[in-house]
Amino acid sequence: MNTPQFTGQPEPLPIANHEVMPFDDYLLPESLRGWVADIAERIQCAPDFPAIAAMTALSAVVGRRIGIRPQQKTDWTTVPNLWGAIIGRPGIMKTPAINEALRPLKRLEIEARQEFNLRSTEHAATLLVHEAQRKESQRAILAAIKEGTEQATAIARSVVAGETPGPTRTRYLVNDASVEKLGEILNQNPLGHVLSFRDELSGWLIGLDKSGQEQARSFYLEAWNGDGRFSYDRIGRGTIDIEAAIVSVLGGIQPGPLQKYMAGNTRAGSDDGLIQRFQLMVWPDVSTEWRNIDRWPDSQARDNAHKVYFELATLNADQLDAQRDHPDDIPYLRFEPDALDVFVHWRAGLELLVRSGNEHPAIESHLAKYRSLVPSLALLDHLADVRTGAVGIASIHRAINWAKYLESHARRVYGATVEDQFAAARELGKRIERGQLKGPFAARDVYRNCWAGLSDSMTVEQAADVLVDHNWLAIERKATAGRTATVYHVNPALGHTTKPT
Repeated sequence: MNTPQFTGQPEPLPIANHEVMPFDDYLLPESLRGWVADIAERIQCAPDFPAIAAMTALSAVVGRRIGIRPQQKTDWTTVPNLWGAIIGRPGIMKTPAINEALRPLKRLEIEARQEFNLRSTEHAATLLVHEAQRKESQRAILAAIKEGTEQATAIARSVVAGETPGPTRTRYLVNDASVEKLGEILNQNPLGHVLSFRDELSGWLIGLDKSGQEQARSFYLEAWNGDGRFSYDRIGRGTIDIEAAIVSVLGGIQPGPLQKYMAGNTRAGSDDGLIQRFQLMVWPDVSTEWRNIDRWPDSQARDNAHKVYFELATLNADQLDAQRDHPDDIPYLRFEPDALDVFVHWRAGLELLVRSGNEHPAIESHLAKYRSLVPSLALLDHLADVRTGAVGIASIHRAINWAKYLESHARRVYGATVEDQFAAARELGKRIERGQLKGPFAARDVYRNCWAGLSDSMTVEQAADVLVDHNWLAIERKATAGRTATVYHVNPALGHTTKPT
């Protein structure tokens, strides 16, 4: 078999760069900026924390009430459903910031509960009347049966038609609901507007990895899209059909547990895109400065912001010049012509990036979901500040800047996870440069030496793959008895001649 040919010089090996863009309040809808800045200043936390919580909550309030079609003619519709993850070590005020930003949803939840209790009391009184009417009707039915079943059936139908179903409770915020309970909640809230807040996301992620939770995991994967349905079967519960499967997810997580979880999924080859669905995932730098801020909240900024959530909670898409292809379809807006041009230009760059093959698969998968993220953010910005008509150029520019900011954080998150592979690749590269691996070699020729960071076959193979990508090595597949063996040839430009075995 011929020796693999190298087409150029070895490329420099990557060194992880974890710098992130700082948060700029320009990214937020104008109506939310003062409120979010006030929260961050009073709590003395990174502004990223309340900003991510505020935008995730905004997406939950909108739910399936309205979507956006990012192209001029196709029926590709994006529902602005967002998942947010706030990453940071303990003690940097993640939870207080999130809780403050969720106050509008908590207020909506309280008001919805009060309304439900009132309607439940009225319904209980109505049931007493219907029960008395039913008893009278039963006597009428028995008397009518003597004349024939047709009249009796007519009486029974009128009784059943007069019965009213019990009230349903509008939900906005849940904390620890099972998938089955979430299904019931969603069936009572077909427009969505349900946010699942997990103070610590690591437990939720690990729980979905457990045996027996495959259907729950599948449900969340589907519920991120926001435009589909989901069915599951349970003994005792029967079949539950969720006609509108949409849930927003928000929570905090520490860097260590997140990196451990992501590394495990990546190495096991079981990454199904769950982590990538956390598009609003930030890991900001924490300021070393601190000031004692003891003042009342900015009530004007708070009231202006809360008003946005309260108004969007009763959003009527038909009043926003939204379109529908069918009465049962999700109503939608489109971009203004100049905003569409900006989006198409931005998307062209994204598509080339995710198709280049130059990114780690995990990052590639994450960035690919920005196709829906940018239109979603543009729509939310438009709804918060403008409301009606097509989505304009200011909103799409703001959404694209969101994408740049979020990409820098995503690269920090995934870079910390895949850094082990790059570190192993650099270590393997050092062994090659020292002449310790001169000729064609197999993975076992490396890990049996028990070199630091290269002590198992999976790590060595991942490191070798990085070196292949950077033209240090070339792969040769050799047919042997029973299976195909993989050997690696060293680029002669490194100073070590590769000889076929």
